[in-house]
Amino acid sequence: QVQLVESGGGLVQSGGSLRLSCAASGFTVDDYAVGWFRQAPGKERDWVSCIGSKSVSHSPYYRDSVKGRFTTTTDKAENKVFLQMNNLKPEDTAVYYCATDEYYTDCAGVTTGILDVWGKGTSVTVSA
Repeated sequence: QVQLVESGGGLVQSGGSLRLSCAASGFTVDDYAVGWFRQAPGKERDWVSCIGSKSVSHSPYYRDSVKGRFTTTTDKAENKVFLQMNNLKPEDTAVYYCATDEYYTDCAGVTTGILDVWGKGTSVTVSA
Protein backbone atom coordinates (compact mmCIF):
# COMPACT_ATOMS: atom_id res chain seq x y z
CA GLN A 1 0.00 0.00 0.00
CA VAL A 2 1.39 3.37 -1.05
CA GLN A 3 1.49 5.86 1.79
CA LEU A 4 3.02 9.26 2.47
CA VAL A 5 3.59 10.81 5.88
CA GLU A 6 4.70 14.41 6.32
CA SER A 7 6.55 15.79 9.31
CA GLY A 8 8.70 18.75 10.30
CA GLY A 9 6.16 21.51 10.46
CA GLY A 10 5.97 24.00 13.28
CA LEU A 11 6.01 27.63 14.32
CA VAL A 12 8.86 29.80 13.11
CA GLN A 13 9.57 33.50 12.92
CA SER A 14 9.74 35.34 9.64
CA GLY A 15 13.13 34.76 8.06
CA GLY A 16 13.53 31.39 9.74
CA SER A 17 13.87 27.92 8.26
CA LEU A 18 12.12 24.56 8.44
CA ARG A 19 12.75 21.24 6.74
CA LEU A 20 9.72 19.18 5.94
CA SER A 21 9.98 15.44 5.39
CA CYS A 22 7.74 13.20 3.37
CA ALA A 23 8.26 9.54 4.27
CA ALA A 24 7.15 7.14 1.58
CA SER A 25 6.15 3.51 1.83
CA GLY A 26 4.95 1.10 -0.80
CA PHE A 27 7.05 2.70 -3.52
CA THR A 28 10.52 4.16 -4.06
CA VAL A 29 10.61 7.95 -4.13
CA ASP A 30 13.08 8.08 -7.01
CA ASP A 31 10.78 6.02 -9.24
CA TYR A 32 7.87 8.48 -9.38
CA ALA A 33 7.32 12.21 -9.33
CA VAL A 34 6.45 13.62 -5.92
CA GLY A 35 4.91 17.00 -5.35
CA TRP A 36 4.60 19.37 -2.43
CA PHE A 37 1.41 21.36 -2.04
CA ARG A 38 0.09 23.77 0.57
CA GLN A 39 -3.24 25.08 1.67
CA ALA A 40 -3.47 28.30 3.59
CA PRO A 41 -6.48 28.99 5.83
CA GLY A 42 -9.49 29.87 3.74
CA LYS A 43 -7.68 29.33 0.45
CA GLU A 44 -7.43 26.63 -2.16
CA ARG A 45 -4.61 24.14 -2.20
CA ASP A 46 -1.66 25.27 -4.32
CA TRP A 47 1.23 23.44 -5.86
CA VAL A 48 4.60 24.38 -4.32
CA SER A 49 7.26 22.10 -5.73
CA CYS A 50 7.77 18.87 -7.61
CA ILE A 51 10.65 16.52 -8.24
CA GLY A 52 10.50 13.97 -11.01
CA SER A 53 11.75 10.42 -11.06
CA LYS A 54 15.40 9.74 -11.74
CA SER A 55 14.43 7.94 -14.94
CA VAL A 56 12.99 11.14 -16.44
CA SER A 57 14.19 14.35 -14.83
CA HIS A 58 15.26 14.65 -11.25
CA SER A 59 15.48 18.44 -11.37
CA PRO A 60 12.93 20.00 -9.02
CA TYR A 61 10.44 22.66 -10.07
CA TYR A 62 9.06 25.45 -7.89
CA ARG A 63 6.27 27.98 -7.96
CA ASP A 64 7.63 31.47 -8.49
CA SER A 65 6.91 32.69 -4.97
CA VAL A 66 9.24 30.11 -3.38
CA LYS A 67 12.04 30.01 -5.96
CA GLY A 68 15.39 30.70 -4.35
CA ARG A 69 13.99 29.98 -0.87
CA PHE A 70 12.73 26.39 -1.05
CA THR A 71 14.70 23.31 -2.11
CA THR A 72 13.32 19.85 -2.80
CA THR A 73 15.51 16.78 -2.54
CA THR A 74 15.13 13.04 -2.16
CA ASP A 75 16.98 10.45 -0.10
CA LYS A 76 16.62 6.98 -1.53
CA ALA A 77 18.19 5.30 1.52
CA GLU A 78 15.56 6.85 3.77
CA ASN A 79 12.93 6.78 1.02
CA LYS A 80 11.98 10.35 1.80
CA VAL A 81 11.41 13.61 0.01
CA PHE A 82 12.48 16.78 1.75
CA LEU A 83 11.36 20.36 1.39
CA GLN A 84 13.95 22.74 2.83
CA MET A 85 12.30 26.10 3.41
CA ASN A 86 14.51 29.11 4.08
CA ASN A 87 13.73 32.79 4.57
CA LEU A 88 10.17 31.92 5.47
CA LYS A 89 7.51 34.60 5.20
CA PRO A 90 4.11 34.90 6.88
CA GLU A 91 2.47 34.17 3.52
CA ASP A 92 4.09 30.72 3.63
CA THR A 93 1.80 29.80 6.52
CA ALA A 94 -0.21 26.76 5.46
CA VAL A 95 -0.68 23.05 5.85
CA TYR A 96 1.87 21.36 3.61
CA TYR A 97 1.16 18.09 1.85
CA CYS A 98 3.21 15.73 -0.26
CA ALA A 99 1.52 13.71 -2.96
CA THR A 100 2.25 11.28 -5.73
CA ASP A 101 0.61 9.07 -8.32
CA GLU A 102 2.01 5.89 -9.88
CA TYR A 103 0.93 7.26 -13.25
CA TYR A 104 3.46 10.09 -13.19
CA THR A 105 7.22 9.90 -13.47
CA ASP A 106 7.61 13.55 -14.45
CA CYS A 107 6.12 16.70 -12.98
CA ALA A 108 3.87 17.76 -15.84
CA GLY A 109 0.85 16.01 -14.38
CA VAL A 110 1.77 16.34 -10.72
CA THR A 111 1.39 20.10 -10.68
CA THR A 112 -2.32 19.76 -11.45
CA GLY A 113 -2.85 18.28 -8.01
CA ILE A 114 -5.01 15.50 -9.39
CA LEU A 115 -3.13 12.71 -7.68
CA ASP A 116 -4.04 9.43 -6.05
CA VAL A 117 -1.90 9.42 -2.92
CA TRP A 118 -1.73 12.22 -0.36
CA GLY A 119 -0.25 12.54 3.07
CA LYS A 120 -2.25 14.04 5.92
CA GLY A 121 -0.19 17.20 5.99
CA THR A 122 2.02 19.09 8.39
CA SER A 123 1.25 22.60 9.61
CA VAL A 124 3.65 25.49 9.11
CA THR A 125 3.05 28.83 10.81
CA VAL A 126 5.32 31.79 10.15
CA SER A 127 4.95 34.70 12.52
CA ALA A 128 5.72 38.24 11.44
